[in-house]
Amino acid sequence: MPRNRSVFLKRGVVAAVAVAMAGLAAGAAVAADPVRVGALYPLSGQVAKSGEDTLNGIRLAIDIVNNTHAGLKMPFAAGAGLPALGGAKIELIAADHQGSPEIGAAEAERLIVQRKVAALIGAFHSSVAATSSQVAERMGVPYISGESEATTLTERGYRWFFRTTPSSRTQARDFFTFLRDINKSQNAGVQTIAVVHENTLWGQEFAKSVEGYFKDFSEFKPAIVVGYQQGTSDVTSEVQKLIAAKPDAVFHASYDAEAILFARTYKQFNFSPKGVLAIGAAFGSNAFRDALGGDANYFFVREHWSRDLAGRNPLIGQVGQMYRERYGKDMDGTPARAFTAMMVLADAINRAGSTDPEKIRAALAATRIAPSDMIMPWEGIQFDPTGQNTLTRGIFVQTLDGAPKMTWPADQAAIKLVWPRPAWR
Repeated sequence: MPRNRSVFLKRGVVAAVAVAMAGLAAGAAVAADPVRVGALYPLSGQVAKSGEDTLNGIRLAIDIVNNTHAGLKMPFAAGAGLPALGGAKIELIAADHQGSPEIGAAEAERLIVQRKVAALIGAFHSSVAATSSQVAERMGVPYISGESEATTLTERGYRWFFRTTPSSRTQARDFFTFLRDINKSQNAGVQTIAVVHENTLWGQEFAKSVEGYFKDFSEFKPAIVVGYQQGTSDVTSEVQKLIAAKPDAVFHASYDAEAILFARTYKQFNFSPKGVLAIGAAFGSNAFRDALGGDANYFFVREHWSRDLAGRNPLIGQVGQMYRERYGKDMDGTPARAFTAMMVLADAINRAGSTDPEKIRAALAATRIAPSDMIMPWEGIQFDPTGQNTLTRGIFVQTLDGAPKMTWPADQAAIKLVWPRPAWR
């Protein structure tokens, strides 16, 4: 090769390398690496439908972060990607824990070790959140939960666990406050209360929390506590116990399949307390309404979100419409909570400006989100030293004419509640 051609080629290579390096330094024409987030949810088994609905709430939040949504006035909607990370997109890696704490722990470790996720979100079941977050704590990876409610999750002294949703203890108090209010305003006549709960961590924590509040709300008396095995296919004996106890109201902590089973068995034996009030999504979920049709009416759910609040906060209507367009069904409270947790995580990663776990954890601890930037009817999001959001607020919805309607607090209600519940047809 002629010497001048060799020199020319070498100079060209050097120039090309220099240009490439300059482009890298400036971030030009080089896509930022995606930020991987692992999501742990029940995508098979008895609550698969609700698990998928909840995961869809997270998918919608990530779509808002990753893509431009003109006209949606919430964080990240105006741009594309995480601005502090050069427009990096969030990559969601979902894992099916099947409702098993053991599988959840194994999947958490796989996502951290093999898929190199920057953070975890989950896990619907409190029992799975307990084991999978233990793995995250041991490995130093941030974990955020938008819907796992067992009080003890934020009482373990963990540094890496954060929860946006209120605990079972906080929600239990709302049940009593609601009944006290309607006793006064509507002469509801509630004196005795039964508790029905599934026997995993979530149900046990709720029953324990309810028991602790009878001393503060002394006008109410416990009638009976009925625990049952999650996954049971027959609740006849449990319902017979309730019939014998004759409670005025029943507090429920049940997942989808058992909520449907209890409702059908209540109808079979014509068990009609004045009101049935549930924690969690099951008695107000799409799966519950689809399975029961008109028999889904009149159940109350202590909720966190309602489409009826769209008049007060336009974001609720906009995000709810986006969810329906993408997934063919209305958003309910649990997907809304998961959506919110994912937006909080995205905000923390962006403020951290890094995928370094310690920086993300520090950013989560410093979170301050105003009500105007979220779809929840809360006073905001701010974590205490245990990782619990301290600014939540509860509402009650009642399914009427096949749709959940906000009925309490009365000053925000979309419709007057029906009490007592009508007898079964």
